[in-house]
Amino acid sequence: MMKRFSFIWIVMFVLLTGTHVSSAQQPPAEDATEKIKAIQIQYLTKKLELTPEEAQKFLPIYNNYTHEVEQLIAERRDKKELDKLTADNADELARKNMDKELNYEKRMLDIRSRYNNEFQRVLPGRKAGMVFKSEREFRSIMINHLNTQRMNRMGQGGGPRRRP
Repeated sequence: MMKRFSFIWIVMFVLLTGTHVSSAQQPPAEDATEKIKAIQIQYLTKKLELTPEEAQKFLPIYNNYTHEVEQLIAERRDKKELDKLTADNADELARKNMDKELNYEKRMLDIRSRYNNEFQRVLPGRKAGMVFKSEREFRSIMINHLNTQRMNRMGQGGGPRRRP
């Protein structure tokens, strides 16, 4: 048990130290993204109760998975921006968007299916089966946290200012 906590702290120290060293060259948004990713890795490691050996095998695969998902999401966002710029016929655009959305969902499912098999290869079945659920839980926690922060800022004068 103590080995697991020591490992987690070492991993977090390395991740956070690495983000601080590289943050001088990155814009603030990328720095925040890196911190969130580090917190997510810590959350998954704890939630899945990964041993150091399991974490060593799992984390590179998980990082590849998140990289592919991020690329697909960025591609989807870029295509939506292009659609906004070239919207001539609304009905035709709606049909194309439905096809694109279904294609996006299929590609996302393909990625998740492929990596589910990879996770099962390096983790016990119980832990591999919890990866996507734990990822959703983390996202939900982060969204709730961000919403709470936003509400606190609005309640403390952080909302839109009115001129007298």
